[in-house]
Amino acid sequence: MINFEATLKALSERGVNFVVIGGYAATLHGSAYLTRDLDICYERTPENMERLVAALRPYHPRLRGAPEGLPFLFDVQTLSNGMNFTLATDLGDIDLLGHLSGLGEFPAVALDAISMPLFGGEYRVASLDSLIRSKRAAGRNKDLNVLPELEALKEMQAPKEQMDPPQD
Repeated sequence: MINFEATLKALSERGVNFVVIGGYAATLHGSAYLTRDLDICYERTPENMERLVAALRPYHPRLRGAPEGLPFLFDVQTLSNGMNFTLATDLGDIDLLGHLSGLGEFPAVALDAISMPLFGGEYRVASLDSLIRSKRAAGRNKDLNVLPELEALKEMQAPKEQMDPPQD
């Protein structure tokens, strides 16, 4: 299981531009979904990728699911040559997503993100609308299974006047 607090703080302290997405974002919105990893959408500028590498390198990132001993160099060039990475680190599993199904890249994801207080800091988290769109677009069973709950959470957050039609 990932240490969410230490991972978020490591990213924040290095000034990494990212948005929390996926299962942890769903949990932050009130979902009962349990996740063991942290998914983030990261800005793909050279400067931000340098900050991302600096933030995670001390925690020995390696490709999750790859054979033990497979050479992997976690650096800006590697990030530039790829888009999405599933990593194991000393802090736990983290998925770095440069592109998110149904939403696009960081600028689009960040535009619809909300700010949430966590662990004494403020972090950008994907909105419920964004989570719903991305889970629907991903189309995997685990994503589709959480959709009814996310949609119910969205309905619960709707202003009362939208929920109750005017009486004649």
